[in-house]
Amino acid sequence: MNKWDLTYLFKTKEDFLEELNNLPPYGDKLSSYQGKLGEEKEFVEYVLLKDEFDKRATRVYEYAALQSDLNKKVVENAAYVSKIMMIFNVIQSKTSFEAPEILALGEEKVMEFIARNDSIKQYKFLFEKLFRGQLHVLDAKREELLANYAPLSSIGGNLYSSLAVADSSPKETELSTGKVKVTQGNWRSLIQEHKDNEEDRRKIFETLYSTYDEHKNTYANIYSATLNMENAERKSRNYNSILEYHLYDNNIPVEVFTNLIEVASQENASLKKYLKLRKKYLKIDNYRTYDRFIDLASSSKKYTYEEAKELFFNSIKSCPQDFIDKAHEVLRDGFVDVYEQEGKRTGAYSSGQSDLHPFILLNYASTLDDVFTVAHEAGHSIHTLYAEEAQPSALQNYTIFVAEIASTYNEHMLLDYLIKEGNTTKEEKIMLLQKAIDEIYATFYRQTLFAHYEWTISKCVENNEPITYELLSKTMIDLYKQYYDMDIKEEKLKEYVWAYIPHLFYTPFYVYQYATSFAASFALYKNVKDGIDGAFARYTSLLKSGGSKYPVDQARDAGVDFTKKETFMAVVYRLNELVDELERLISE
Repeated sequence: MNKWDLTYLFKTKEDFLEELNNLPPYGDKLSSYQGKLGEEKEFVEYVLLKDEFDKRATRVYEYAALQSDLNKKVVENAAYVSKIMMIFNVIQSKTSFEAPEILALGEEKVMEFIARNDSIKQYKFLFEKLFRGQLHVLDAKREELLANYAPLSSIGGNLYSSLAVADSSPKETELSTGKVKVTQGNWRSLIQEHKDNEEDRRKIFETLYSTYDEHKNTYANIYSATLNMENAERKSRNYNSILEYHLYDNNIPVEVFTNLIEVASQENASLKKYLKLRKKYLKIDNYRTYDRFIDLASSSKKYTYEEAKELFFNSIKSCPQDFIDKAHEVLRDGFVDVYEQEGKRTGAYSSGQSDLHPFILLNYASTLDDVFTVAHEAGHSIHTLYAEEAQPSALQNYTIFVAEIASTYNEHMLLDYLIKEGNTTKEEKIMLLQKAIDEIYATFYRQTLFAHYEWTISKCVENNEPITYELLSKTMIDLYKQYYDMDIKEEKLKEYVWAYIPHLFYTPFYVYQYATSFAASFALYKNVKDGIDGAFARYTSLLKSGGSKYPVDQARDAGVDFTKKETFMAVVYRLNELVDELERLISE
């Protein structure tokens, strides 16, 4: 089938609509407890009632969001997502008394309530987090005021989705081989297919990026709105910066972020060397950023989706059976939507919600990269199943900070399997070395560059500087020079890459966690490869811990200390080795 079977969530659309209409009354039910949370009985009732709402609303949201992502052009689907988000906003407004009232009770009293009532013990860590953050919780009136503005917090992402996806149509260009439609899903493979024609590659890239040029002022205003909402929230809640606002709740030291930026922005000599090797080896006079999609070793091999799954399953054969079983389960038919179609959300993800089977979205185009994407998203879903198995519903949702560990761990296993499989030719070795290097390039350096970018722009917002497309583009130009030693001013339209990255609009300060997770997964995987006793068990213990601890503590328990630069330098050393080996091989 290779399609989602959303009857897992609701048998019929009518069932979904009925449950959607059952949610609004929870607002008045929950608000009726205002002023009563000091009484143990009412406190317990309130927590359980909110838990009941969360479980029902999660299933409704999942159904609406997945339907919408299948076709962003269907207005009705988007309307259902908007309706459920409005319900969430109303609930947030009607329960805005919750945090101030609970904080007023004092941590000791609340912990006594929890100790005496097994039914709410799963919330202990969440209330500990609340008390830790009490400096940033306002009084009931001001919390209500902020809650009233909550619908605006997602306006940037919604507007971006409308402009970049819903109101966008594939553009056509004339190549040496004929006319072709260029989409988010196929442009990289088109670059590879036309690797021998520099003019065709230029046309493919500029056809895709032309929409960002045409709407550069609009994209800049959308990004400005996103960051200004972030800035308003951080000022209202007394955070020193937008960065601190994003790190504080999960108790992530600022030094974790700054250490990452410092290492990636300064320790990149091998990355620059790799780009020069590519230019020389491919005999490209004017090497462009999109030329990174050209394989150093020629291969027109395509992989069916079934072949991609089989390669992934083969790569994990040495893992414990429980892990293997979960890998097969997450890729079971009905839970993966495989192929690109018009209106479908671009990219790939695993949607994991508490007590629900995860769903995977792909835009599979049969390339080797797509094979790795299957393994990547399966990692997220495996993580979800482990968390659901080991944790109560309130503690299953792991943070973004650790989310990419399981996904990139799977990529490490797949890569090693492909390198070791059979007798590889020189060409195949080059391909796999390129894949290993490109993984570090894209996941560690590129994502850190974008994190560095949004940190830089966020400080401009905090200083009340106007956010224009000129500022956004100049900042990107400077960072590409610093990280890659590439002048993207020479590459028409590349300066608008900030408009191409949806995470900047949907989830600010998300992308740096790809890099931190990659560093952690590399360290954990190396421990397993080196045969360190209990290494895989410590890895799965991290997956099982869900959201029951702060993420830096979870990683430390598994053997990774993010507060030390050595954690990130290990990736740099690995890249040095790979680039040197590639240079030796292509020089033979």
